[in-house]
Amino acid sequence: MFEFGKDLRRLFVQARESDDLGWLELIGVDLLAREARSLTTDGGRVSCLRPSQTWHRASILWREHARRSGAPDSIARALSAAEDSLKAARTEDERARALLAGAQAQITKFDLFGDRNAIVQAAEWAREATSKRLPTLASCAGVHARIRARQARLSEKTVDRQDAAALMDAALHALTKHNPLEADDLRLDSAALALEGGIIQRDARLLDQAGRDLTALVEASSPDTRPLTRARALALCAAGLSALAAMADDEAAMQTGHEMFDAAADQFFVDHSPLDWVAIQIARSIDPVAPIEPIRQSVALTTGHGTILGALALDLLVAREIETAATAGDLTELTKIETRVRRRLADRTGAPSVIDWAVDQIAMARLMIARSELMGSDPDQAAFVLAEAAEAARDHGVPVLADRARGLMMGLPVRA
Repeated sequence: MFEFGKDLRRLFVQARESDDLGWLELIGVDLLAREARSLTTDGGRVSCLRPSQTWHRASILWREHARRSGAPDSIARALSAAEDSLKAARTEDERARALLAGAQAQITKFDLFGDRNAIVQAAEWAREATSKRLPTLASCAGVHARIRARQARLSEKTVDRQDAAALMDAALHALTKHNPLEADDLRLDSAALALEGGIIQRDARLLDQAGRDLTALVEASSPDTRPLTRARALALCAAGLSALAAMADDEAAMQTGHEMFDAAADQFFVDHSPLDWVAIQIARSIDPVAPIEPIRQSVALTTGHGTILGALALDLLVAREIETAATAGDLTELTKIETRVRRRLADRTGAPSVIDWAVDQIAMARLMIARSELMGSDPDQAAFVLAEAAEAARDHGVPVLADRARGLMMGLPVRA
């Protein structure tokens, strides 16, 4: 007789032991944490036959958990598991794989929380990785390319973007053959860099390239087996199209962008990957008439984690609330919003993170501007506050938050 439950468990065990980790996209964030915890424990057992490989896999799972949940302790566990894998390494290849796991954890840490030092640390981990095995060498090339892409974004120089793009193209050729999952992550990074560069430089060639690459990735990612990869590619497509539509004031293109965002969100449930869902809501908020409730939910999902996405969601929510109050001429409501911001500052234990501090300063500046417009006065120190917030965010490696602050400074008087 076919024993359904037993056969499913057997398939799951086989998936856990396979080098192909594509199955991770099919399990929820809670089960992902449980699997990561189990592997971490197994790696420390005396009976474990391959501790370095077990801890290496645990690092990958903890990293993916952090990527989906934004939990800071998951990144710490990913780095700790990589260090344990490195200590237990018996061969040059095991050592290289452990070093690459540490580098990728630092990349994810930077993506989630900023901090330029995380990219410096990622480069240090990756620099020591050497192996004679082609799959590991391909992974090494991919990690170096992903690091270079983030360094190029921070430098904001066109030539650095071009160098990073060339490095990613070269790495993709090797990764596609030896590690398709890492190749897909690199494709997303490459498309995001091209899309961002195309919008900044108004370069149609880069925009076309990003569109082709993302379309190919969407078509190659089945919603039944790769829902998150498909959703991430769809969201990038939608973000690019929406940005272009806003620049061109093209209502039809904006509507298509909305439909693509909806398609991206439909690929998974919010509790399957909370941060992916939040990223989609933030990206679609380029439309000023987008509903506010998903932004409220995004803030609720990210509060207390200190992530960049959480800061962006909070800034969007505060901006919407201030705009609503200002449009109604409601000074009392503006005062209530200011009270909430000040209470958040007062309720924090210890010094706030750079991201938390910057987003709170932007909120205070938004309130100054709104109140001054209603009362017909100058916005006092708003320009100075925004300049400080922009500088702090950029120094920390979060240019997207710095750009928001600088955008609000346009046209404001600067006071000493």
